[in-house]
Amino acid sequence: MLSRQFVRENQTTVREALSDKGVDDVDLDRLLEIDAEWRELKAEGDDLRRQRNEISAEIGELKQAGREEAAQQAIEQSQELKARIDDLEADADSLESQLERRLLRVPNVPHSSVPIGEDETANVERERVGFESLRSVPAAISPHYDLGEQLDILDFERGAKVSGGGFYFLKGEGAQLEHALTQFMLAVHREQGYRDIFPPVPVNSASMRGTGQFPKFVDDAYRLGARNEASYDDDDLWLCPTAEVSVTNLHRDEILLDEDLPLKYQAYSPNFRREAGEHGTETRGIVRVHQFNKVELVNMVRPEESYDRLEELLGEACAVLDELELPYRVLTMCTGDMGFTQAKKYDIEVWAPADDMADGPEEGGRWLEVSSVSNFEAFQARRAGIQYRPERHESAEYLHTLNGSGLALPRVMVALLEYYQNADGTVEIPAALQPYMGGKRLIEGATPVGERAVGAGRRD
Repeated sequence: MLSRQFVRENQTTVREALSDKGVDDVDLDRLLEIDAEWRELKAEGDDLRRQRNEISAEIGELKQAGREEAAQQAIEQSQELKARIDDLEADADSLESQLERRLLRVPNVPHSSVPIGEDETANVERERVGFESLRSVPAAISPHYDLGEQLDILDFERGAKVSGGGFYFLKGEGAQLEHALTQFMLAVHREQGYRDIFPPVPVNSASMRGTGQFPKFVDDAYRLGARNEASYDDDDLWLCPTAEVSVTNLHRDEILLDEDLPLKYQAYSPNFRREAGEHGTETRGIVRVHQFNKVELVNMVRPEESYDRLEELLGEACAVLDELELPYRVLTMCTGDMGFTQAKKYDIEVWAPADDMADGPEEGGRWLEVSSVSNFEAFQARRAGIQYRPERHESAEYLHTLNGSGLALPRVMVALLEYYQNADGTVEIPAALQPYMGGKRLIEGATPVGERAVGAGRRD
């Protein structure tokens, strides 16, 4: 979050951030009024405590001088002051709770280099990679959802049967491809200096608040612990929507040392989001689903280094697509399409050639976001209480956090199945991925199991 001092001293900047990010549920005037009331109560309380301390010292002197009646009057006055102080502290605590709740809904301030705009139409394409040497693709490309069922590597019907809409099975070479992509991505980022983290899947509310998912996006999360249809138990656990939450909160409420920085963590995890299938678009296939796997990159750095690190992090995420030789583009996100927590964000979008889109490249197809690479500055660190001490004798400061997907697996798989598709319906495996597929060079599919297999056959 933003500090109350920053909001107080930079009201114009904060109002511009609210407008530029399209946030209309924050009453900044009331927030500032509560802050002023809180500061008045704190000042009055400090003054009364000073008076009470003076009276306490006087009581001892009066008793020592034998002036018991005067001492008793001073004691009564001290008790009255204490009661007044207690009332003030209770009122101040109530105001502070209101202030904290309101501050949690104030978005991060965009960096000065971020384009101003209301929506994705104002995003700026920074670069496009891989289109100068495109692979020759078939004239008629099957969308991944059709091809996946034909090869019997994707099973949407049985996924819905077992878990509901927005869930699916990966089978045979599909499951093998998912595992291979995971290990490949982890190996790429390990070479870039990342330390592996395998986090727990459930996270608590404090962790969700720490990275900015709560309170704004509470309705998008899956809560755990229902004892029955009417009540939850006391576990306070949620299915993690992204490893950004668990890995960033690894150091929640800690003070790190300067020599600890920078920290570079990578984590593979399953992720769960209710919002993924509720937009009325991308309802077929695995582009928008409620459960998906992802390799996440989390960085913690000194504030003065964070924007250089952002550029390096972008390159580290793009390296996966470079090695897979998948065409992609990088966008600088505008204020209105950037999100609540980010100060600056890049999106990496891979090209999937099966479906035509009005805003796709000249070759047709569509863009699929596979990573958002973001600098949060101190926004998350302040919420999560993550600090560092520049020198051992100096006061602790909030560090800067960054993250980026490295990458989201389902959409990479969509691009692979469509871009590397052959005319006979088989799929070539990129050279960089073959060692992780046991040397396999081609996805050929399998014969389905059950009555649905009648009339179907393995692709040869």
